[in-house]
Amino acid sequence: MACGFRRSIACQLSKVLDLPPESLIKSISAVPVSKKEEVADFQLSVDSLLENNNDRLRQDIQVQATRLAEKLKCDTVVSEISTGQGTVNFKINRELLTKTVLQQVMEDGSKYGLKSELFSGLPPKKVVVEFSSPNVAKRFHVGHLRSTIIGNFIANLKEALGHQVTRINYLGDWGMQFGLLGTGFQLFGYEEKLQSNPLQHLFEVYVQVNKEAADDKSIAELAHEFFQRLELGDTQALALWQKFRALSIEEYVRIYKRLGVHFDEYSGESFYREKSQEVLQLLDSKGLLQKTIKGTAVVDLSRNGDPSICTVRRSDGTSLYATRDLAAAIDRMDKYNFDTMIYVTDKGQKRHFQQVFQILQMMGYDWAERCRHVPFGVVQGMKTRRGDVTFLEDVLNEIQLRMLQNMAFTKTTRELESPRETAERVGLAALIIQDFRGLLLSDYQFSWDRALQSRGDTGVFLQYTHARLHSLEETFGCGYLNDFNPACLQEPQSVLILQHLLRFDEVLYRSSQDLQPRHIVSYLLTLSHLAAVAHKTLHVKDSPPEVAGARLHLFRAVRSVLASGMKLLGITPVCRM
Repeated sequence: MACGFRRSIACQLSKVLDLPPESLIKSISAVPVSKKEEVADFQLSVDSLLENNNDRLRQDIQVQATRLAEKLKCDTVVSEISTGQGTVNFKINRELLTKTVLQQVMEDGSKYGLKSELFSGLPPKKVVVEFSSPNVAKRFHVGHLRSTIIGNFIANLKEALGHQVTRINYLGDWGMQFGLLGTGFQLFGYEEKLQSNPLQHLFEVYVQVNKEAADDKSIAELAHEFFQRLELGDTQALALWQKFRALSIEEYVRIYKRLGVHFDEYSGESFYREKSQEVLQLLDSKGLLQKTIKGTAVVDLSRNGDPSICTVRRSDGTSLYATRDLAAAIDRMDKYNFDTMIYVTDKGQKRHFQQVFQILQMMGYDWAERCRHVPFGVVQGMKTRRGDVTFLEDVLNEIQLRMLQNMAFTKTTRELESPRETAERVGLAALIIQDFRGLLLSDYQFSWDRALQSRGDTGVFLQYTHARLHSLEETFGCGYLNDFNPACLQEPQSVLILQHLLRFDEVLYRSSQDLQPRHIVSYLLTLSHLAAVAHKTLHVKDSPPEVAGARLHLFRAVRSVLASGMKLLGITPVCRM
């Protein structure tokens, strides 16, 4: 795509270079827009065609670019051919560019950019994405927010590209903390408090029992016994644990709904308590399990070139996080036969996943190389007006409150049917855009003031642009949608937008390769700024009908691409604010 222009250029190049068009398509890229000067629409990097990139060839690149350009001819699609630094540049016939881009956006709708030749030949795959993964019996901690929104973005993008995606929430619902919690609830818990505010009450119990266990060794022993009872399948202990789990998931689902996130499967470490014993037996049968003097069981990774060991069983025989992750991976392969499995967790778990993937390889599972960890950095400085924030719900309430206050000054807010819902959607956009602007691996300092600005590179600005363009369509109706005259859209502001719309498939392709949302964020912010300038200069009101209709077509295309990009990022576009 890029509306078929890239293929058209590749076909002409293939005749001159004697190469198949398919091998050239990815070397032809859309040129980033420039407000200072008019630029070509596409460029071919001559460097990318040279297999032996030695210095002598590099010096000849400019000469080769000039020679290649001389052999090419303008046609009905390409109106101008020139050279840049090591590139051959192509300018598309302006009226053809206008007509084709706008028609393509309308026809493809939310699929615009995804039907590109850049994605052709990519078969649909089975993808498992594990993300969010909060700890049961604890309120949804703000530390799980990044995993939730990043995992949601990756799942959205993979789905949009036609892959079969399974979204898994792998809950932290097993381990020694449940020994403490079970004991704590028996000592300090109240059934009525558990029913009225489950996670708050369990949080209070957990804090209290940890405090008591630090001073009283007998409580720590009781907790240890309770977890052993859980591992052995004691019905009373399991019934209490099951109640904690069910109440927690109920609470999480409510918060996920506010975030616009859903899952296909809620699993958890508890699912693999029995299968982790099978993993230990399998490791033993393959001669990979070693027992230490302390009575723990480890896997020596040195034969895999890694000078470390990974503990897979405690001295009392209970399983660990790594053992359960091994069992979960094997089980998911059996269940989903995935082509790729992506784990979205913070960068502190990088070593853990390296070890899990290595052990799977050592066990003879070749598909371990299909597993991928997407790590991310830490958010700092997320405070509410009451101070440091621990829980996600406090953040959601805060963004809703702050956005409502900001919106209170505008006339349109008073006309909204559900100002709270709109405030939350705009606030979430602010949160997501601030999070996604940089590399996922980077730590970043959160700032409410910066995130909630209505101007500049913010989620609020994206939502405002979308709402403004929607209002334009509503005001002037949809009678213009049948046809338009491309000759009415030759002003520099129109051409800049059309050139930028051309690049959407490339941006999606880049994000699909490295799973970084920042490419899409940067693209949408530029599109919004271009639209803001065009909105001031390309007036619809009081323009001749033919000009007004063409401009409305252009603005509608911008709004459509803006909405598609926002939805991929996990943002629900608002039509009024």
